[in-house]
Amino acid sequence: MRTDGGSGVDLRGADQVERGSAVELAPAGSSGISAGGADRTAASSPAGGALWGLAGGWLATRVLIVLMVLGLVRITGADVTADVSVIYHGWYQVLQTGTFPLDDVTWQYPPGAALVILLPGLLPWSYLVSFWVFCGLLDAFAMGLLMRAGTRRGRSFTGAWFWVAGVPLLGPTVYCRYDIMVTALAIAGLLVVLRRPALGGALLGLGGLVKVWPVLALLGTPKGRRTRRSWTAAVASFSALGFLLAAGMNGAFEFLKFQRDRGTEVESLGALPIHFARLAGGWHGEVKMNYGSVEMLGPWVTVISKVSVGASLAGFAWLLLWRLRAKRWQTATTFDAALAALLVFTVTSRVISPQYLIWVVGLTAVCLTVRGTSQRPVALLVLAATLFTTLEFPVLFNQVVNSQPWGVAVLTVRNLLLLAAAILSCVRLWRSTRAPEPVRTLVLPPALEAPVPAGYPVRPGIAYEQDLLDGIDSANSVRQ
Repeated sequence: MRTDGGSGVDLRGADQVERGSAVELAPAGSSGISAGGADRTAASSPAGGALWGLAGGWLATRVLIVLMVLGLVRITGADVTADVSVIYHGWYQVLQTGTFPLDDVTWQYPPGAALVILLPGLLPWSYLVSFWVFCGLLDAFAMGLLMRAGTRRGRSFTGAWFWVAGVPLLGPTVYCRYDIMVTALAIAGLLVVLRRPALGGALLGLGGLVKVWPVLALLGTPKGRRTRRSWTAAVASFSALGFLLAAGMNGAFEFLKFQRDRGTEVESLGALPIHFARLAGGWHGEVKMNYGSVEMLGPWVTVISKVSVGASLAGFAWLLLWRLRAKRWQTATTFDAALAALLVFTVTSRVISPQYLIWVVGLTAVCLTVRGTSQRPVALLVLAATLFTTLEFPVLFNQVVNSQPWGVAVLTVRNLLLLAAAILSCVRLWRSTRAPEPVRTLVLPPALEAPVPAGYPVRPGIAYEQDLLDGIDSANSVRQ
């Protein structure tokens, strides 16, 4: 058992088996070899069959995604590739001139996003095809990391299976937004942050410069040295790359102004009261494209936006309180806290675009790589919310925009599932770190106690010295 920086943190190693007790006891007569030794040996060998099954499942589901983005398999008549072929490609052309899209209010991203938008230009095909290729490569990279994590002692392939199943549930959207690339970067940083805090922090800091949310994964780093090293590396990488981009291109931080002026997007949790009022004929605002998304403009919107901001602040205040009050840290704690923070960020946001679920699926998969995670029930809610996200976009998006019954019903279910997942995630995180883990004490029954010769009151010190003398005498007799 190893503590970190004297903070009382119990970190039994990123690869150690999570047993539910701080001490694993060996049965009597086992000469110090635990009963789980055989299991550990088996766990340390590669699970070839499972790995081949995961690889096959990933390939089959990704072929289905490619068929959907090519339009050979259709779940809707809407063209979800327009964001890449029109918006992203337009940004690419502007970024090539050495400036950010200053006149385009749809540019809502930190300066690091420019690197992702420019990335497809490195390949010889059209911008759209090159973008899909990079999405597939980063998807495979994330899958490889989750599979490798599953082979470690005390880990599970459940996270990799969750990635196999969860990503295609988002339909063609998943390869038509750059969020899967950011999610792969966040998965890499989170999986490595316990063993290599500086590297993990640097990766998450870079992810934060691309789309902000990956820095939330640092919330659950263990108190002490790991937190200092990972947070310092995150700040350093974020600042260094941010400075280079700001110095080399014009308007690196103009996106902050556009974010400030955003309203309430039609798919957000805060939009539900307006949808219901609109169904009843009690809301007379307008719904239109505004700052890169379909937003509601008119009565109540300003108040709802302020409530959303207030809810975000309250949520992160709770997360800070949790961190200060947490008593027990395990390997799973870092991952569970990252998911809880992301869910709080998502449900309280003024915008819940479909691609946000890619983030949630990615961090849920990381949680499930650890057998001792507290987030297994949350994963089921996330999986259901992912399916309903595809139903509301792109399948029923026109009904959502026009506040028609089926669209509102599906959106309500999706948002309530996300809200329930966020609340359940926070509750289970709190309980899993509420008190130190009990340590079992081995009490030998009388029959197993060493007999003490009558008439000789043996004190522990004398018995210890006698054992040493007996050992020396035995050694001497062997030499003779």
